[in-house]
Amino acid sequence: MLGSATPVLRIFDEAKAREFYLDFLGFQVEFEHRFEPGLPLYLSVIRDGLILHLSEHHGDACPGAQVRIATYDVHGFVNELSARDYGYARPGAPERQPWGTDEITLADPFGNRLTFWQPVDGN
Repeated sequence: MLGSATPVLRIFDEAKAREFYLDFLGFQVEFEHRFEPGLPLYLSVIRDGLILHLSEHHGDACPGAQVRIATYDVHGFVNELSARDYGYARPGAPERQPWGTDEITLADPFGNRLTFWQPVDGN
């Protein structure tokens, strides 16, 4: 009866958001909207079926949110990110958690945290 959720994350700088989400994380723009030129941006990004909405609008979201994102290969994803030349994040190896997942958390330039995780084999 329930569908998927689409997190809305607060952003403050379009160029930094594009650098982090598109260039570093590898998302693509699904759509973008402004009510008119010079007004705040509302941007939808997508990668492998994961959709995130990024908003400069004051009332849409609070900075500092955390989103947990299930992955199929968190170690491969970290290797992909480590090969990119992004000066503001150097992901280390995913950490094994006591609840049976391997996880890595990355912070975007606006204080939002994205935790990428996968179950440990057998869980």
